[in-house]
Formats: sequence, structure tokens, C-alpha cells
Amino acid sequence: MATIVYAMLTSLDGYIAGPSGEIDLPVPEEELHRHFNDEMRRTSIALCGRRMYETMRFWDRPEREIAAEDVERDFAYAWRDTPKVVFSTTLREVGPNARLAKGDVEAVARALKADTDGEISVSGADLAGHLALAGLIDEYRLYMHPVVLGGGKPYFRSGLSLALRPLGTQKFTQGVMLLRYAPAAISF
Repeated sequence: MATIVYAMLTSLDGYIAGPSGEIDLPVPEEELHRHFNDEMRRTSIALCGRRMYETMRFWDRPEREIAAEDVERDFAYAWRDTPKVVFSTTLREVGPNARLAKGDVEAVARALKADTDGEISVSGADLAGHLALAGLIDEYRLYMHPVVLGGGKPYFRSGLSLALRPLGTQKFTQGVMLLRYAPAAISF
């Protein structure tokens, strides 16, 4: 059985995108980028919401193979090698190594979790919100940049209430701090 992990870059005030909808966070420098490359290589399946998938399609472009930076080429290969399931009601097709899921998000995620070994990553706040409400996320990874966006798309879905227990922290260059949490068993 797989572990479902929701990991995103976020601002100190909890946003993954700014008020305009753009990802207004600093671009990861080499150390952090290499960490994300390793994370992508460890991922058995990537679950993507439509908007995040469309953003990440950048890495499918042929010119990524001749990117100036080794770390970028490495990520492009890792992204392409990772099977993806894209949840969308509007897309008609998806790119290489991806399949489209239009059905019940919770049922698809439960089946994938039961039939997969390793880690399943979740990309996209809306998709993660659905899976969190269903109790399917096993670990939350917040990569917090020392910037404040003042609004935008939050990491956690509005109205979502969770009790979490810390799993650990890690410091990266650019002042980024990884905060890892798991759902806490609540006893009353």
C-alpha cells in the first residue's frame, strides 16, 4: 500500500500562488531543485489537478532536454518517467505517461493507494483538499519560503480542519524550511 504525500512550495503566510493566481514564489536554486528531483524519482505515481498539471507540462517540452542547467534536465527526465493521473472534467487529453481521470476522485485515489507501492504525490491544492477531506493524505510537506504573498491560493483548503503531528523539519538554501506533518490520531 502506498503513502499519499501532499507537498508544495508555500509562502510563510500559507499560499502556494499569489493573488493573481501566478506562482509568485522564488524559483528553487540548485540544492532545493536537486531535492525535488530526488522526490520526483521516488514518486510511484503523481496525482495532479488540472491547473497544476498544465503548469507542470512545461517539463514535457523538448527544449527541457537541452536546458542550460543539469539540474533542470534531470528534473525533466524524472517528471517524464513518473506515471501521472490527471483529474479534470475539462481536459480531453493529456500528455505522455499520463492518463485522465474524470470519475470519483476519492475512489480513484483509494484504488491507486491500495494497488501501488511507494509514494503517491499530490499536486494541486484543490485536489489535495478533496483527498484531505476523505482522510487519504498520509503526509503533508510544506516547503516554506521566507516571503509573504498577502493572499492567493492557500496550501490548505478553506474550511478544512485537521489535527496534525510533526514528523520533522529540514533547512534548505534560500531560507526554505521543510515542515513535515502526518494526520494525528484524535482521541476524546
